Amino acid sequence: MFRTAAVQPEFLTYGPVTPLLAYGVACLGCGVGLRCAMRASGGQARGRAAWLAIGSVAIGIGIFTMHFVAMIGFSVGEAPIGYDMLTTYGVLLLAVVVSALALFLVSGRRHAWLAVLGGGLVLGLGVASTHYMGMMGMRVAGAVRYDSRIMAIAAALAVVVTSAALWVATRVGHMGASLTAALTMALGFIGMHYTGMAGMSVRLFSDDGAVGSSSLGTLTPVLVGPVLVLLLITLFVSLDPMMERDGRQQWGTRPGEGTGEKLEWVPFERR
Repeated sequence: MFRTAAVQPEFLTYGPVTPLLAYGVACLGCGVGLRCAMRASGGQARGRAAWLAIGSVAIGIGIFTMHFVAMIGFSVGEAPIGYDMLTTYGVLLLAVVVSALALFLVSGRRHAWLAVLGGGLVLGLGVASTHYMGMMGMRVAGAVRYDSRIMAIAAALAVVVTSAALWVATRVGHMGASLTAALTMALGFIGMHYTGMAGMSVRLFSDDGAVGSSSLGTLTPVLVGPVLVLLLITLFVSLDPMMERDGRQQWGTRPGEGTGEKLEWVPFERR
């Protein structure tokens, strides 16, 4: 026996605060991650790999925190909602792995447009996978269903927007373009999340009469560690001078600006 229950999406439960906060942490993760990827383009092989790894962790944490910050506002009637911790932290691992694959793909010089397309496909489908893996870890006394068409739309949205963001990041080297790419990429992440949630429906078991517990209290301990790591990475990256080649051109300036020398700046590519 089942009884229907109203599924309250995040923006209905907590107004604009929850989605804006989720978008904010996604922007932070994407911005730091893309900056690390740009920093990697001017270094030696070992340093480049280290910067790309740090960037992957930043973007992965951005994806993870975006999802679970958004889920703070989610409710299904009065039913209590819990989360399996193994699956939940598996989302973080998956997010970091797909971010690493995407950044390493677009960091090469050969066939740049193919690399961007491949990176966007990997990251877009990876973000969609983290979303549904995170939902698999949700525990609610009912039957959860997803509309397959909306799932496909959500995944396609993530791929298209993420590919566009990576294209901007790899084609233009100044700071404004990187910021635009980060904002666009985060928009793709958050758009995928809410599109996917729109295709979700829940039928609660009829004998479930418990009063729902606060998702804020449940998810806050889960988010504290990753958020602190992201802030530490942000601090570390912000202290790096991001100097170009001989250390005289600051990251975010046009080639040759302020140095009297024409320097080539090719974002994400090996020299």
